[in-house]
Amino acid sequence: MGIPSELRDMWAANKSRSLMIASPAEEQKTLRTNQCTSEGVRAGFKAAGIGCVASTVPTMVAVRVIPWAKANLNYTAQALIISAASCASFFVVADKTILACARKQSLLLEESLKQER
Repeated sequence: MGIPSELRDMWAANKSRSLMIASPAEEQKTLRTNQCTSEGVRAGFKAAGIGCVASTVPTMVAVRVIPWAKANLNYTAQALIISAASCASFFVVADKTILACARKQSLLLEESLKQER
């Protein structure tokens, strides 16, 4: 069964039109939040690319040179090592970038409030 399409469309349209109106300060806060998030994602992707290359080279060299790695690391293990390094670098860098941006925005907001007083 489910929700009829007319009711679903009406609900979706009404959801975007809220009874509450955002203040300019809230809109600025939302804009800064989106800016910090996109900046963090961009930096995270850059770091993931670098981390992928930086972990691929030693993994491939180890599989071809070290006897233990040659015997025990199949293609799946190699892919997991490389992807784990990429994912970890993405999340670490994205988190640090978002926090640094939020801290910077917080200090700017604090300074602007001091100037208004």
